[in-house]
Amino acid sequence: MPRTTIDRLIINSPYEEPQRHWRYDREARAFELVAGRRPAGYVVASGDSRAFDDPGIFVEIPLVNQIRPRVKAWREAGYPGVTSITKRLLEHWRDPEAFDARRFFFCQLEAVETLIWLTETPAAERVGITIPSDGGDFDRQCCKMATGTGKTVVMAMVIAWHILNKVANPQDARFSKNVLVIAPGLTVKKRLAVLEPAGADNYYEAFDIVPSALLDKLRQGKVLIRNWHALAWESEAQIKKRRSVDKRGVKSDEAYTREVLGEMANAHSLLVINDEAHHAWRVNWEAEGKYLRQRDLKDSAEEATVWIGGLDRLHRSRGILTCYDFSATPFTPSGKKSSEESLFGWIVSDFGLNDAIESGLVKTPRVVVRDDAVPDAKTYKSRLYHIYNDPEVKDDLNRQANPRSRCPTWC
Repeated sequence: MPRTTIDRLIINSPYEEPQRHWRYDREARAFELVAGRRPAGYVVASGDSRAFDDPGIFVEIPLVNQIRPRVKAWREAGYPGVTSITKRLLEHWRDPEAFDARRFFFCQLEAVETLIWLTETPAAERVGITIPSDGGDFDRQCCKMATGTGKTVVMAMVIAWHILNKVANPQDARFSKNVLVIAPGLTVKKRLAVLEPAGADNYYEAFDIVPSALLDKLRQGKVLIRNWHALAWESEAQIKKRRSVDKRGVKSDEAYTREVLGEMANAHSLLVINDEAHHAWRVNWEAEGKYLRQRDLKDSAEEATVWIGGLDRLHRSRGILTCYDFSATPFTPSGKKSSEESLFGWIVSDFGLNDAIESGLVKTPRVVVRDDAVPDAKTYKSRLYHIYNDPEVKDDLNRQANPRSRCPTWC
């Protein structure tokens, strides 16, 4: 029955495919709890609406909605066509006897299952499925997962799946045991250290992702984690402006590759994983030049160019087998509102924020309408008023903001 407000948001189990969802009727301005899973998609603002409670317009992602039922049927059939290693991992991840110690979320399993299905099922099973290119020479596939749904665990699952299959059958060209993980910043890079198989706190052991009998084989693979800055290089124009006595020219792809990959420099057919992949998009500087004059968007475009341009150079010298993107917001910034054109076209799996909220995976967002904190009875001042007397805070209050400046130490 339609209602104007939602009395409860958590309506599904985090461990099972969503069985129902809240649907909004724009004309009736009412919500209705309906059976079935919400189609894959995203919400864009309603025209020029500026209302804080604007529900937006839901736009489906056709490719994901085409893939989902096939992956579900394949799962229910027992994963036909996969290798023995893959079958062992899938059964291990879904082993009910391990549920008391660890149990993976449905969205995590669906994401890795989708990537496996696209790789291991016969071509006949994937008829009609065409994953658009980003315009480059290597393939990309994106898993859209809301923040808080555990995508780092999925990355570990993907790495284990690739390495163990390649170690078991070195001739199988579908897999790689050399993995390059690109992070969007140093803080995230440090957090992703859990993806190193030999690390003290690695996720493979912490989350029992790999059966103990296969851990030694997993360590035969290599996982290199780099911040996107490591992909930067100097152009001819930059070198000409250099005042140093170093007069060497632009590095060749080979020299660049050896510098970026270090100990993994001799590896070929790399598996690349982009974390927070919305930073990694291919820029058409001529077509996008108009909006890229905005400083913040220009900075994003320069970062994206370094990220993707660096991967292009690695692909030319070593070959990128495939590239898996993970992001909660896989959109290319355009300086405009989100649209179908700005969404990554190679999204193959989607578990968005609404799905995550309804499954109890993330905290429920709340809109602040008033400050109901009780002030000090004597002074009627805010509880946080004392921080404004701190010299560092006081001197910084009226400072004109600089988009490039760092956040002050007190924030």
